[in-house]
Amino acid sequence: MGAVAIEGLHAQAKPPVYYLAEIEVTNLEAYTKEYAPKAQATIKAHGGRLLAAGQNVTAIEGTPPKQRVAVQQWDSMEKIKAWRDSKEYKEARKIGDKYAKFRAFAIEGLPQK
Repeated sequence: MGAVAIEGLHAQAKPPVYYLAEIEVTNLEAYTKEYAPKAQATIKAHGGRLLAAGQNVTAIEGTPPKQRVAVQQWDSMEKIKAWRDSKEYKEARKIGDKYAKFRAFAIEGLPQK
């Protein structure tokens, strides 16, 4: 009976949401020292996970992304919106906007079987 209940819980679990950002950094040193640690702290504080980030991006097909890419995982689109609307993130982002241009989007993950 326990295995059936656990299997049912897994079937009902919502898939994660992935947040992807392309970042064109204009001042890498300032971005790395002043913005990145603050932004990463807000992600963690709001329940997100930074899965990958950096400049070592390999284009497989089409136009390569900008200089830097970041991938985050969240429990829901609502949590992403709450993080983006938070005072802490908005303050960090003011710093980030001085040193980079951002393009970001989110996509819902697929249910896993």
